[in-house]
Amino acid sequence: MSTTSVTWWGHSTVWLADSGTTLLTDPVLSGRVAHLRRMAGPIPRLPAPPDAVLLSHLHADHFHLASLRALPGSPPLIVPRGAAAFVAKTMGPAFARRCIELAPGEDTTVGAVRVRAVPAAHDGGRGPWSRERALAIGFVVEGSMRTWHAGDTGLFDEMTSIGPIDVALIPVGGWGPTLGSHGHLDAADAVEAIRRVKAGWAVPVHYGTLWPIGLGRVRAHMFHEPGPRFASLAAEQTPDVHVRVLAQGETLTVGRGE
Repeated sequence: MSTTSVTWWGHSTVWLADSGTTLLTDPVLSGRVAHLRRMAGPIPRLPAPPDAVLLSHLHADHFHLASLRALPGSPPLIVPRGAAAFVAKTMGPAFARRCIELAPGEDTTVGAVRVRAVPAAHDGGRGPWSRERALAIGFVVEGSMRTWHAGDTGLFDEMTSIGPIDVALIPVGGWGPTLGSHGHLDAADAVEAIRRVKAGWAVPVHYGTLWPIGLGRVRAHMFHEPGPRFASLAAEQTPDVHVRVLAQGETLTVGRGE
Protein backbone atom coordinates (compact mmCIF):
# COMPACT_ATOMS: atom_id res chain seq x y z
CA MET A 1 0.00 0.00 0.00
CA SER A 2 1.20 3.51 -0.82
CA THR A 3 1.46 5.65 2.30
CA THR A 4 2.23 9.19 3.33
CA SER A 5 3.55 9.99 6.79
CA VAL A 6 3.70 13.32 8.60
CA THR A 7 5.63 13.97 11.79
CA TRP A 8 4.71 17.23 13.50
CA TRP A 9 7.62 18.83 15.32
CA GLY A 10 5.66 21.82 16.54
CA HIS A 11 4.46 25.10 15.06
CA SER A 12 4.66 24.67 11.24
CA THR A 13 7.59 22.26 11.20
CA VAL A 14 6.57 18.94 9.66
CA TRP A 15 8.63 16.04 8.32
CA LEU A 16 6.72 14.68 5.33
CA ALA A 17 7.58 11.34 3.71
CA ASP A 18 5.90 10.24 0.48
CA SER A 19 7.01 7.83 -2.24
CA GLY A 20 10.53 7.58 -0.79
CA THR A 21 10.95 11.37 -0.79
CA THR A 22 11.31 13.42 2.40
CA LEU A 23 10.42 17.08 2.80
CA LEU A 24 10.73 19.43 5.77
CA THR A 25 8.33 22.37 6.13
CA ASP A 26 9.12 25.76 7.72
CA PRO A 27 11.81 24.36 10.04
CA VAL A 28 12.28 25.74 13.54
CA LEU A 29 14.96 23.51 15.06
CA SER A 30 15.75 25.54 18.17
CA GLY A 31 14.29 26.40 21.54
CA ARG A 32 13.76 30.05 20.73
CA VAL A 33 12.82 32.36 17.83
CA ALA A 34 13.45 36.02 18.70
CA HIS A 35 10.99 36.80 21.55
CA LEU A 36 9.28 33.40 21.28
CA ARG A 37 10.26 30.39 23.39
CA ARG A 38 9.48 26.75 22.70
CA MET A 39 7.00 25.89 25.45
CA ALA A 40 6.11 22.31 24.43
CA GLY A 41 7.76 19.37 22.75
CA PRO A 42 11.41 18.55 22.16
CA ILE A 43 13.72 20.29 19.75
CA PRO A 44 13.25 18.39 16.47
CA ARG A 45 15.53 15.44 15.77
CA LEU A 46 15.73 14.87 12.04
CA PRO A 47 16.31 11.24 10.98
CA ALA A 48 18.39 12.30 7.94
CA PRO A 49 18.92 15.29 5.66
CA PRO A 50 15.63 16.05 3.92
CA ASP A 51 15.42 15.87 0.15
CA ALA A 52 14.14 19.47 0.14
CA VAL A 53 12.87 22.18 2.48
CA LEU A 54 9.58 24.00 1.88
CA LEU A 55 9.48 27.61 3.13
CA SER A 56 6.10 29.28 2.95
CA HIS A 57 6.98 32.94 3.69
CA LEU A 58 9.59 35.21 5.23
CA HIS A 59 8.26 35.55 8.79
CA ALA A 60 10.94 34.43 11.22
CA ASP A 61 8.81 31.69 12.80
CA HIS A 62 8.61 30.03 9.37
CA PHE A 63 11.83 31.20 7.66
CA HIS A 64 14.20 30.76 10.61
CA LEU A 65 17.72 31.49 9.45
CA ALA A 66 19.56 29.75 12.31
CA SER A 67 17.58 26.56 11.71
CA LEU A 68 18.31 26.65 7.98
CA ARG A 69 22.02 26.99 8.73
CA ALA A 70 21.79 24.03 11.14
CA LEU A 71 20.14 21.66 8.66
CA PRO A 72 22.14 18.55 7.80
CA GLY A 73 23.26 18.22 4.20
CA SER A 74 22.59 20.84 1.53
CA PRO A 75 18.96 20.31 0.55
CA PRO A 76 17.25 22.55 -2.01
CA LEU A 77 15.22 25.37 -0.48
CA ILE A 78 11.85 25.75 -2.20
CA VAL A 79 10.87 29.33 -1.47
CA PRO A 80 8.29 31.94 -2.54
CA ARG A 81 9.01 34.10 -5.55
CA GLY A 82 11.25 36.95 -4.39
CA ALA A 83 12.80 35.16 -1.40
CA ALA A 84 16.13 34.19 -3.01
CA ALA A 85 17.37 37.78 -2.80
CA PHE A 86 16.67 37.78 0.94
CA VAL A 87 18.55 34.49 1.30
CA ALA A 88 21.54 35.86 -0.63
CA LYS A 89 21.63 38.96 1.58
CA THR A 90 21.27 37.18 4.93
CA MET A 91 22.86 33.76 4.34
CA GLY A 92 25.18 34.22 1.38
CA PRO A 93 25.44 33.07 -2.23
CA ALA A 94 25.91 29.36 -1.45
CA PHE A 95 22.47 29.21 0.20
CA ALA A 96 20.93 31.39 -2.51
CA ARG A 97 22.08 28.96 -5.19
CA ARG A 98 20.07 26.24 -3.44
CA CYS A 99 16.83 28.24 -3.74
CA ILE A 100 14.06 27.25 -6.10
CA GLU A 101 11.56 30.11 -6.30
CA LEU A 102 7.91 29.36 -6.97
CA ALA A 103 4.81 31.50 -7.41
CA PRO A 104 1.27 30.09 -7.18
CA GLY A 105 0.66 27.75 -10.10
CA GLU A 106 4.35 26.90 -10.55
CA ASP A 107 5.88 23.58 -9.52
CA THR A 108 9.08 21.62 -9.27
CA THR A 109 10.00 17.96 -8.88
CA VAL A 110 11.80 16.53 -5.85
CA GLY A 111 12.57 12.83 -6.12
CA ALA A 112 9.31 11.02 -6.81
CA VAL A 113 6.99 13.90 -5.83
CA ARG A 114 5.88 17.14 -7.42
CA VAL A 115 5.76 20.26 -5.27
CA ARG A 116 3.28 22.88 -6.44
CA ALA A 117 2.92 26.38 -5.01
CA VAL A 118 -0.62 27.51 -4.18
CA PRO A 119 -1.96 30.85 -2.93
CA ALA A 120 -2.03 31.96 0.69
CA ALA A 121 -3.80 35.00 2.15
CA HIS A 122 -1.01 36.30 4.36
CA ASP A 123 1.49 39.15 4.55
CA GLY A 124 4.68 38.10 2.79
CA GLY A 125 7.05 40.63 4.38
CA ARG A 126 9.79 39.70 6.82
CA GLY A 127 8.17 41.86 9.49
CA PRO A 128 7.15 45.44 10.32
CA TRP A 129 10.77 46.40 10.94
CA SER A 130 11.99 45.11 7.55
CA ARG A 131 11.66 46.15 3.90
CA GLU A 132 12.31 42.56 2.77
CA ARG A 133 9.32 41.13 0.96
CA ALA A 134 8.33 38.05 -1.02
CA LEU A 135 5.11 36.22 -1.73
CA ALA A 136 3.39 34.14 0.92
CA ILE A 137 2.42 30.75 -0.48
CA GLY A 138 1.31 27.27 0.48
CA PHE A 139 2.39 24.00 -1.10
CA VAL A 140 0.64 20.93 -2.44
CA VAL A 141 2.90 17.87 -2.51
CA GLU A 142 1.71 15.37 -5.10
CA GLY A 143 3.03 11.84 -4.64
CA SER A 144 1.10 8.77 -3.57
CA MET A 145 -1.28 11.33 -2.04
CA ARG A 146 -1.90 15.07 -2.22
CA THR A 147 -0.71 16.85 0.93
CA TRP A 148 -1.40 20.55 1.51
CA HIS A 149 1.01 22.54 3.66
CA ALA A 150 -0.96 25.76 4.07
CA GLY A 151 1.84 27.79 5.69
CA ASP A 152 0.09 30.82 7.17
CA THR A 153 -3.17 31.91 5.57
CA GLY A 154 -6.59 33.32 6.11
CA LEU A 155 -9.62 32.13 4.20
CA PHE A 156 -9.87 33.11 0.53
CA ASP A 157 -12.34 32.29 -2.23
CA GLU A 158 -9.86 30.48 -4.48
CA MET A 159 -9.12 27.96 -1.72
CA THR A 160 -11.67 25.61 -3.29
CA SER A 161 -9.40 25.22 -6.34
CA ILE A 162 -6.65 23.67 -4.20
CA GLY A 163 -8.62 20.48 -3.49
CA PRO A 164 -9.32 17.72 -3.33
CA ILE A 165 -6.63 17.09 -0.71
CA ASP A 166 -5.77 13.81 0.98
CA VAL A 167 -3.88 15.28 3.97
CA ALA A 168 -4.18 18.91 5.10
CA LEU A 169 -1.55 20.39 7.43
CA ILE A 170 -3.78 23.20 8.61
CA PRO A 171 -2.87 26.14 10.89
CA VAL A 172 -5.42 26.55 13.67
CA GLY A 173 -3.94 29.20 15.97
CA GLY A 174 -0.92 31.39 16.52
CA TRP A 175 2.05 32.13 18.73
CA GLY A 176 0.70 34.89 20.96
CA PRO A 177 -2.37 36.53 22.45
CA THR A 178 -1.99 39.69 20.34
CA LEU A 179 -1.27 38.08 16.96
CA GLY A 180 -4.70 38.91 15.56
CA SER A 181 -6.91 37.14 13.04
CA HIS A 182 -5.91 38.92 9.81
CA GLY A 183 -4.09 36.45 7.57
CA HIS A 184 -4.53 33.59 10.03
CA LEU A 185 -7.00 30.80 10.70
CA ASP A 186 -8.55 30.10 14.07
CA ALA A 187 -10.08 26.70 14.79
CA ALA A 188 -13.45 27.60 13.27
CA ASP A 189 -11.98 29.09 10.09
CA ALA A 190 -9.66 26.09 9.76
CA VAL A 191 -12.71 23.81 9.65
CA GLU A 192 -14.11 25.92 6.83
CA ALA A 193 -10.74 25.66 5.06
CA ILE A 194 -10.68 21.85 5.14
CA ARG A 195 -14.26 21.86 3.88
CA ARG A 196 -13.28 24.08 0.96
CA VAL A 197 -10.33 21.89 -0.09
CA LYS A 198 -12.30 18.65 0.41
CA ALA A 199 -9.68 17.19 2.77
CA GLY A 200 -9.67 13.51 3.63
CA TRP A 201 -7.40 13.89 6.66
CA ALA A 202 -6.44 16.99 8.62
CA VAL A 203 -3.62 17.60 11.10
CA PRO A 204 -3.79 20.87 13.08
CA VAL A 205 -0.51 22.79 13.29
CA HIS A 206 0.79 26.30 14.11
CA TYR A 207 -0.29 26.26 17.77
CA GLY A 208 0.83 25.00 21.15
CA THR A 209 4.59 25.28 20.67
CA LEU A 210 5.93 28.84 20.59
CA TRP A 211 4.82 31.57 23.01
CA PRO A 212 6.24 34.98 23.94
CA ILE A 213 8.83 34.85 26.70
CA GLY A 214 7.31 35.86 30.02
CA LEU A 215 3.70 35.30 28.91
CA GLY A 216 3.36 31.63 29.77
CA ARG A 217 0.27 32.23 31.90
CA VAL A 218 -1.29 34.98 29.78
CA ARG A 219 -4.32 33.67 27.88
CA ALA A 220 -2.91 30.16 28.11
CA HIS A 221 -6.08 28.76 26.56
CA MET A 222 -4.95 30.28 23.25
CA PHE A 223 -1.82 28.13 23.51
CA HIS A 224 -3.41 24.80 24.48
CA GLU A 225 -6.92 24.76 23.02
CA PRO A 226 -6.80 25.40 19.24
CA GLY A 227 -5.98 21.81 18.20
CA PRO A 228 -8.60 20.06 20.34
CA ARG A 229 -11.12 22.82 19.54
CA PHE A 230 -10.52 22.30 15.81
CA ALA A 231 -11.02 18.54 16.20
CA SER A 232 -14.28 19.08 18.08
CA LEU A 233 -15.68 21.53 15.53
CA ALA A 234 -14.59 19.35 12.62
CA ALA A 235 -16.39 16.35 14.12
CA GLU A 236 -19.58 18.43 14.16
CA GLN A 237 -19.29 20.29 10.88
CA THR A 238 -17.15 18.09 8.58
CA PRO A 239 -17.66 14.57 9.97
CA ASP A 240 -16.29 12.93 6.82
CA VAL A 241 -12.84 14.43 7.47
CA HIS A 242 -10.52 12.34 9.65
CA VAL A 243 -8.78 14.66 12.13
CA ARG A 244 -5.68 13.65 14.05
CA VAL A 245 -4.33 15.91 16.78
CA LEU A 246 -0.64 15.08 17.09
CA ALA A 247 1.74 15.73 19.95
CA GLN A 248 5.07 17.27 19.02
CA GLY A 249 7.25 14.50 17.59
CA GLU A 250 4.28 12.19 16.86
CA THR A 251 3.70 10.67 13.42
CA LEU A 252 0.55 10.00 11.41
CA THR A 253 0.78 7.50 8.55
CA VAL A 254 -2.06 7.41 6.07
CA GLY A 255 -2.54 4.79 3.35
CA ARG A 256 -4.52 5.19 0.17
CA GLY A 257 -8.14 4.24 0.80
CA GLU A 258 -8.05 4.95 4.56
